[in-house]
Amino acid sequence: MAVAEAQLYAKVSNKHRSKSTSALLESLLAKGFPAHTAQKALVATGQKTIEDAAKWLHSHCNDPSLDDPIPQEYALYLCPTGRLLDRLQEFWKESKRQCGKNRAHEVFPHITLCDFFTCEDQKVELLYDTLKRVGDSFSQCFPPSISLTLHASPSYLGFFIDDTHANVLKDFALAFSSEASALADCHVKPCLKQFHLTLAHKFYPHHQKTLEQLAKCINPGEPCQWVAALYSRDMRFVHYQRLRALFQYKPQNIDELMINAGDFIYVDPTHQCDVSEGWVVGTSHRTGCRGFLPENYTEKAHESDTWVKHREYVFGTASRSFTQTERESNVKLNGEAHNPSMSRSRTNALSIQLPQNGPLRRAVLVMRHGERVDQVFGKSWLQQCLTADGKYYRADLNFPSALPKRKDSMKQFENDPPLSCCGIFQSRLIGEALLDQEVMVSYVYSSPALRCVQTAQHVLQGLKLNQKVKIRVEPGLFEWTKWEASKVIPNFMTVAELAEASYNIDTSYRGNFPLSSLVPSESYEDYLRRSSVVMKQIITACPSKGVIFIVGHGSSLASLTRPLMGLPSRDSSDFAQMVRKIPSLGMCYCEELKEENKWQMVNPPVKTLTHGANAAFNWRNTILED
Repeated sequence: MAVAEAQLYAKVSNKHRSKSTSALLESLLAKGFPAHTAQKALVATGQKTIEDAAKWLHSHCNDPSLDDPIPQEYALYLCPTGRLLDRLQEFWKESKRQCGKNRAHEVFPHITLCDFFTCEDQKVELLYDTLKRVGDSFSQCFPPSISLTLHASPSYLGFFIDDTHANVLKDFALAFSSEASALADCHVKPCLKQFHLTLAHKFYPHHQKTLEQLAKCINPGEPCQWVAALYSRDMRFVHYQRLRALFQYKPQNIDELMINAGDFIYVDPTHQCDVSEGWVVGTSHRTGCRGFLPENYTEKAHESDTWVKHREYVFGTASRSFTQTERESNVKLNGEAHNPSMSRSRTNALSIQLPQNGPLRRAVLVMRHGERVDQVFGKSWLQQCLTADGKYYRADLNFPSALPKRKDSMKQFENDPPLSCCGIFQSRLIGEALLDQEVMVSYVYSSPALRCVQTAQHVLQGLKLNQKVKIRVEPGLFEWTKWEASKVIPNFMTVAELAEASYNIDTSYRGNFPLSSLVPSESYEDYLRRSSVVMKQIITACPSKGVIFIVGHGSSLASLTRPLMGLPSRDSSDFAQMVRKIPSLGMCYCEELKEENKWQMVNPPVKTLTHGANAAFNWRNTILED
């Protein structure tokens, strides 16, 4: 147990506990649940219903921290509802589509009244009482509408609250913090600096103009009821990443985590270094259990997705009330649809600003190669496929049906492995999806690695372009040579050999970097420099509109696109962590904004390909064993 945690346990355990119990708690006690875990369950579910709390307790029956007296952290936010929230959510969605995710997307639209503070489980009801009393005392003087002024800087975009209305909010926050601190014996710190509603935060400076244009579509005078809402989070996982499970996963080993679709997983990024590629170790928000799970079964989630909403006080001229759940449909998290009763035919105020079916732009699609055989069968895969006299045979249906002919030893395939049959299928499937989206590929470049050339070939087949567009083999696209296990540059198949093996190779193309220029164990700086130079040379050599399709390695997605957009390079340790998360056929898509003389990253034209593992099956040992 960490020292800080032990001190916290002692501090919480030694505090005087209130003897009063709510009706919900009494019902749980009557069902036989211990008082401390029943209170924990009520807090974890926002003290809404007995059923919610009982379900939480059953789900957490194997939670090793169930008896730990660690309190939740609470914050008081002022949240917009109504048409203003509609516009803010539209901005959230469109800014993410055009400029990518920034820190503002982690939390729903809000004005912070009180920073996060801790409160013991048995005293949370006192916070509810405080919110009700303070809300009632301010209900008559609360402004019917709050004046918002747009403010922009290279790293921040948001609305500032004018002083007259900000003073009322400060008084409200002070009153809540003072009374809550006294009644619930907790330290509540009100926010007394410039009140603001953040639209975008910590974005790339070259996105500022686009974000400002989108923000100007928001009318801050839209009708709005403001809600003072109390939220909580698990203080143990504040600095963790959050993932959302896309599919159910049933553990195959005792150290793996059971997840259901929709589950949230807490992941400590500092504990992932020794985890096998494609896996993460995390803690389930639903069960509290910890274990390994396949990373490709998940997607990134927002910080506030795991927060619990407790109580809210609704300010407004028409009605003022303190509610528990009635208005939750109006205040959803992270820009999701929030009011199903509103008309779906309403025009999207932001989307109409976008050009529809505009002129074709030049674009770059950078893709990692498909599944390679050694990824499935290990480094000794070739030994499994050779007869006693050195001939290749297919030891498993996921091995390629044949290997291309090469003049040197077949052993060279160990350092330059081909795609598996699944990798070939994956690549063709991606090509067919690109064809469905009418993606016009004008140029194709590939790393000299056989797996990359094969990926390009089969994507082109899916696009029905394998006889029209030739593959330019560019040695400068090979991955960071420091990662080569053999510590030498592989002996790649020559352009002539690839052409003889029926790959659609442009034999007249001469690479920007000859193979002889690749050096073993190059420095990180040298690799980034090589990638940046080859990207510039490819862009210069491909002036026509359409897509420049580049097949490289996991490292290629960042090393090629970041310099194209003028972004600084990542730290080498962060770079390695990032590359681990890029799956087979992971892709990035950049469009040229010629009028602004820059490139921007946008959503790829097709979705990613997710699939599960399929272990080898021996019917004799499985079916006939006693």
